Amino acid sequence: MHMMTSYLGGTELDDVPLHVIHLDQDDPRKCTSRKLASRGLCFLHSDIRNAPKRGILLDPLSGKLIGPDDEISINRGSSIVGLDCSWKEIEPSVDLLHKNTNLDCRTLPIVLASNPISWGKPGRLSNVEAFAVCLTIFNRWEQARRILKPFKFRDEFFRLNELPLEAYSNAKSNSDLAEIQWEFFDTPDS
Repeated sequence: MHMMTSYLGGTELDDVPLHVIHLDQDDPRKCTSRKLASRGLCFLHSDIRNAPKRGILLDPLSGKLIGPDDEISINRGSSIVGLDCSWKEIEPSVDLLHKNTNLDCRTLPIVLASNPISWGKPGRLSNVEAFAVCLTIFNRWEQARRILKPFKFRDEFFRLNELPLEAYSNAKSNSDLAEIQWEFFDTPDS
């Protein structure tokens, strides 16, 4: 079993630590987080108190985009933390995390889901897809491919999102990335 490389000093060769706070709200057979954890590709926490104290929480409701401005934190060993919950329970689940963690909340730029449950839907990503987006933004393509390897939809994810992911990885700042996403996707109605 391949275990994640621990943070040893901030070189680009080290894997970004990936953690999931798992609220056990979805079908365990379709859970990408459990599959990642079983292969040593992320750390799974059923108790919020055991989750990392510093890092970035992937929060689809935060309104503050993850991007190049966060790379300093990542290079210093901060974790990327995903929330595994039902999309139907997203608001109370995120509120729970806001009350119990001090993680920096960030949302992802738009990409298309390739998982069988939400295929083609913008932003309706599984945790493994969300982690892959973050890793590509930080030019950790090898780690992104490695975490997607156990999933049948891995090739489709990169095929569907090839151009936006490449552009996101070349963004110079978070505001630059925010503008770039509208080159590929329609702007939301005001």
